[in-house]
Amino acid sequence: MWSRLIVIAIAVLLLGSCKTKQKVVLPAHKDPVETNEVHAATIKTFELSNLDFHSFSGRAKTKIEMNKQVHDVTVNLRIQRDKAIWLSVTAALGIEIARVLITPDSVKILNKLQGEYIAKPFHYIYHYTNQGVTFSTLQDLLLANVSSNLLRTNNVQVASSSDEFIVVGIKDELSYQYRINKENRPFNFLLQEVGGDQNLEAFYGDFAKTNGYNFPQNMALNIIGEQVSLKAQLSYNRVTFNENIELPFSVSNRYKVID
Repeated sequence: MWSRLIVIAIAVLLLGSCKTKQKVVLPAHKDPVETNEVHAATIKTFELSNLDFHSFSGRAKTKIEMNKQVHDVTVNLRIQRDKAIWLSVTAALGIEIARVLITPDSVKILNKLQGEYIAKPFHYIYHYTNQGVTFSTLQDLLLANVSSNLLRTNNVQVASSSDEFIVVGIKDELSYQYRINKENRPFNFLLQEVGGDQNLEAFYGDFAKTNGYNFPQNMALNIIGEQVSLKAQLSYNRVTFNENIELPFSVSNRYKVID
């Protein structure tokens, strides 16, 4: 149970989906200098369409499939921009089973069912992801933003069709692909470890304006790695931006500390 809760809690923060991958055909480079300038300008447009927020709070009905077992839970997610990601997972009858607090330098998890607590440095999540994943990457995934950290590379290309843009690149031993709609918001994101087995894909759907923010009401995920294979679907029924939020995380003496 403890290992499963850890996987669920961490994986919910690493959004991806099982949407079928499509082969990307990139345009030939006729003029490298001109092409790079066009790519940079286009990518800048995508970044300017990212959600510019101070805080986020959302609640989502979530279906998680792991090892052929399906769990129905409710996820409450709160984000203090660039500072903390807070997650509470509740089961039937509103019983909280897990609570997670991630900061740029730490990961803390409460297993409320078993009365156990774990506190690790941020790199603990590398048991489930590639080391190129940063706190900012997680934050962008959860808000359906394009990651400026990933896009800051010379090894990136942009292609377009009548109804979408495609951005592909490689950075820090990670290859990635964004599929972006005509409102410059990503609806599909694929992240893969170069030469490895770890694979994360995110799908964002049903975008709707909330307080002026174009946010997806439905998300799906698929995470495949050496230690985990997990699918999840999140359907938000409450979303707010820039309100005062609390990130409660206290550990009483009754919790057993797990190394």
